[in-house]
Amino acid sequence: MEHITLLIGIVIITALVFDFTNGFHDTANAMATTISTGAMKPKMAVAMSAALNLVGAFLSVEVAATISKGIVDENGIQPEVIFAGLVGAIIWNLLTWLAGLPSSSSHALFGGLIGATVASVGFDAVHGDAVIMKILIPAIAAPLVAGVATVLATRLTYRITRGTNAEDTAKGFRAGQIASAALVSLAHGTNDAQKTMGVITLALVSGGVIAPHSDPPMWVIVSAGLAIALGTYLGGWRIIRTLGSGLADIQPPQGFAAQTGAAVTILSSSHLGFALSTTQVCSGAVMGSGLGRKGGVVRWSTAGRMAAAWVLTLPAAGLVGGGAALLAKQGDWGVTLVAVLALAACLAIYVASRRKPVHADNVNETVPDTAEPVGVVTAALQAVAPPPAGPVVAATEPPAPAQATV
Repeated sequence: MEHITLLIGIVIITALVFDFTNGFHDTANAMATTISTGAMKPKMAVAMSAALNLVGAFLSVEVAATISKGIVDENGIQPEVIFAGLVGAIIWNLLTWLAGLPSSSSHALFGGLIGATVASVGFDAVHGDAVIMKILIPAIAAPLVAGVATVLATRLTYRITRGTNAEDTAKGFRAGQIASAALVSLAHGTNDAQKTMGVITLALVSGGVIAPHSDPPMWVIVSAGLAIALGTYLGGWRIIRTLGSGLADIQPPQGFAAQTGAAVTILSSSHLGFALSTTQVCSGAVMGSGLGRKGGVVRWSTAGRMAAAWVLTLPAAGLVGGGAALLAKQGDWGVTLVAVLALAACLAIYVASRRKPVHADNVNETVPDTAEPVGVVTAALQAVAPPPAGPVVAATEPPAPAQATV
């Protein structure tokens, strides 16, 4: 019994470490466009996001229930399997953070858990229908829905503000960005913080601490909320740079439209219990805002790297989680070896990140190698939505940059 209790304690600590990495990995979702347009100072932005992530953690437990009861068989999973899955998720999170890619922390967690479960118990312990309905379908639909909605919202925004004073319009949209960023942060807390709650609850059920099908205890909700808030406050500056200026050139009206569209999508999915990737939603919204402004720039090379990371996340985290599970099954020495290897990998990634550090003072510096071929954005834009009729006022919708004109 003491052995099980110690193992559950290790799982809980590892889950909170994952929650911490989730926080700084996903800070960009709420604050990248707000920081890139100058609506808020970087450190103030992440502080606000952290506080609202914490508040959001208390608003719902639907997504936590999806994790703890829906993805894998909670009666057949041992704590060491959950530990192995978390290791896979943490390592993938840190690798993509090092590369500055806004990949999905959620899918890293799902992949790690599924891979560890398959390696330890077999495919029968994975609920395939839940994986398809509550993970894969939302993964495809959510960024598309957010992207299309943001294209339309951006076009409508520029149409409404056409002919208005440029300076006043910019100030108004910066204020709107702060409000919409706050909504995204709140939505992120209702979705992503719950994933760690679900994992800890699954570990407690597997160890016989609480009954099957239980909701997360209050101390689990509080600890998960605090961990993701702390990670958010530290800020994942590498990913903020990519999403704020490396993916598209964002102006305040576009940032407002992107954040509002993303927040509505995330809150709706949390209510329905869909554990979607907030990263994919926000990335889709940013691309939609780039396509929605006439002459806007979307850097498709960056988008392609992001898409590749999205596709690889589930299998890559699953392979690491599966390998860790095979080691952990060997007993105490196996669990110890997994922990040592995971710590070594995390340390190596951190050391590599110090070679070219990104922080609050240089997060808005230009991202290199982001030039786009002539005509790409314009062609994509025309395919999604026709330009509005009538003249366009340069103060609110500036001329297209050279690389985006036909």
